[in-house]
Amino acid sequence: MPPISDRTRLISGATRRGRGRRPVNPPLERASTMLSDDPARMQDGSDGPVYGLDGTSAARELRAVLTQLEGGADAFLVPSGLAAVTVPLTALLRPGDEVLTTDAVYGPTRRFMTRHLAARGIDARFHPAAASTEAILAALTPRTRVLLIEAPASLSFEMTDVPALAAACRERGVLTVMDNTWGAGLAFRPLAHDVDVSAQALTKYVGGHSDLLMGGISARAPDVVRAIAHTVEDMGWHVSPDDAWLALRGVRTLPLRYEAQARSALEIARWLNARPEVAEVLYPPLPGAVGHDLWRRDFDGAASLMGVVMKGGDTAAAHAFMRALSLFGMGYSWGGFESLITHETPQLAHRQHAPDLPGQLLRLHIGLEDPGDLIADLETGLKAWRAQQDSNLQPPA
Repeated sequence: MPPISDRTRLISGATRRGRGRRPVNPPLERASTMLSDDPARMQDGSDGPVYGLDGTSAARELRAVLTQLEGGADAFLVPSGLAAVTVPLTALLRPGDEVLTTDAVYGPTRRFMTRHLAARGIDARFHPAAASTEAILAALTPRTRVLLIEAPASLSFEMTDVPALAAACRERGVLTVMDNTWGAGLAFRPLAHDVDVSAQALTKYVGGHSDLLMGGISARAPDVVRAIAHTVEDMGWHVSPDDAWLALRGVRTLPLRYEAQARSALEIARWLNARPEVAEVLYPPLPGAVGHDLWRRDFDGAASLMGVVMKGGDTAAAHAFMRALSLFGMGYSWGGFESLITHETPQLAHRQHAPDLPGQLLRLHIGLEDPGDLIADLETGLKAWRAQQDSNLQPPA
């Protein structure tokens, strides 16, 4: 068979022949206990999983799909996107080791490193989010065991040269782990660029409907796969069969949703970039945006998540903007079918090297709504922003 596209590949497993009469989707199996017919084969796994923790049919099929999508030797399912990052760090780091990552790293990941890992004798260090490849490599020390990569980075969307970092780290014996939730295994494939571990929140685009929590971990090197497998097994990580079934259903339409939302996001980013109230749109696919050249070189698509830096303003203005919207939900997460908005300026205070932004930072996730309707809604929000700004300028009575 000639090479096929991701759209076809993510569906073809469901219609693969040679397995007899069956439903298109695997049956939903809720089970803790698995029964055997032969006591001699109860523990060898030759008849399938020996206990519910090993995963029932939907989880096994989802793992196979993710393994193929990411180009790994195996894939693992864990209960959240955060766990998809913390499990590899737990598996690969030992007391006395050090992990280096961007100062813009996802907030809960920072908390895990500075609280959980630190208590176990593992140091976390943070390089400036906009650091060059050379500066990041210069920050490695003899104790650095893992470089954790985000591209684009959380909230401020800085890009890094992932292939260059991965190649240089491999030469130095430093392992690389990449949080690839933004790339979703579609726009970017870390393992194909020499990264050791690809992690993503399946909660986001794979689930696609904001109704499940799950993470996926993919790796290729046998020793790394084994370390992750042992950690998942020893810590008892498991995803529910219902959630695995929903994620498997979501992955079939992942390319269509991802592409459609990216088209809308770029249209909205261009519109926002031309607005007088906006200082900068942080969205690497936008021509002229910071990181656009790296995105264009390395990525085959884009997520629909972006930052919007306003011109000035304060918390009251940001909240007025958000309250005026009717189509954007106010809630965390992203990757679902619905558009969302959050106010992120307070989060920047946790960084060691906070970016010097000229105004308030909002984060937008663009869903599957009509982009024209979303633009009209944002226009309403900008009107409320301007009104709040004008009221701040009024002298007291």
